[in-house]
Amino acid sequence: MKIRLSEITGYFKIERLKDDKQIVVFLICLLIATALWFLNALSKDYTTTVSYPVKFVSPPSNQFVSNKLPPKFELQVDAHGFTLLRHKLSLSFSPIVINLTQITRDLDPVADRYSIRSADLINIVSDQISNEISVTNIRPDNFIVVLDSLKTKSVPVRMNAELNFKPQFNLKDPVSILPETVSVTGPAILLDSIQYLETEFKLYERLDTDMEKVVAVKHPEKTSIKPEKVTLRIPVEKFTEKELKVPIQIKNKPDNVKIKLFPSEVTLSFLVGLSEFENVTSSDFVITVDYNSIKTNVENIGVKTEHEPTFIEILRISPQTVEYLIETD
Repeated sequence: MKIRLSEITGYFKIERLKDDKQIVVFLICLLIATALWFLNALSKDYTTTVSYPVKFVSPPSNQFVSNKLPPKFELQVDAHGFTLLRHKLSLSFSPIVINLTQITRDLDPVADRYSIRSADLINIVSDQISNEISVTNIRPDNFIVVLDSLKTKSVPVRMNAELNFKPQFNLKDPVSILPETVSVTGPAILLDSIQYLETEFKLYERLDTDMEKVVAVKHPEKTSIKPEKVTLRIPVEKFTEKELKVPIQIKNKPDNVKIKLFPSEVTLSFLVGLSEFENVTSSDFVITVDYNSIKTNVENIGVKTEHEPTFIEILRISPQTVEYLIETD
């Protein structure tokens, strides 16, 4: 015999329940009995395990923790059922704070390693959680704290930036960094490998005027620096083209050899800032040919720029090769 679903669900309709008082009385009694059982259960004492986050602070002066410490403690606790329920319903807990100077003060380290028995921390932990909860055990049973010495030294700061200029603009002088050095504090073994620090990377586009920017200095983990930021001073000016005749010098020429170059000088075209335009002369450049690069049956030899001012940008050298005539005694 098939029973329709609608007949079953209809049996539990409110109208039907109103007519059948026995069902209503039964449900009320069931709810009351459940509530009384629940209240009775919560009134008893229980032993359970609760997970708490841990925060380790205040290492001894001029020392730091160099190993990974447990992020949480598993606490075995005794408490009233109501207290545990309240605790379980909490969405988050403030971390237990462990003072490293306090817990290592009376311990003798082995190679800077301190073995901590969690049982010795029960009083510290108990003082930071509810006084209605009794802590009887902590896991892990023990853990290691490795303390290393801190060292401080000064290192230079280098700019890590890309500078792009508008047409005919460039640096007037090298970029200056203020201050030029920072103090780095960290593990001695780490600081020994640090020779300099760089600023955070920055991209500066279409520069056409002087600029100052404050930028952060990058540093490795487990180190701190003072100051944390430096100022970049970027001097910018307009550049223009200039030409000079520069004589060619001959390198590695034997004393008994005479050599003539045709031509004996080159025309050098370069960009220079307006502030230095009148100051740049041919004596600021060294243009050479190398006697050792002369090859048989080759009539020309290449010219090379050996030295030029740092504040100019060479555009062209004409000619790039010259003819030569060798005369021997």
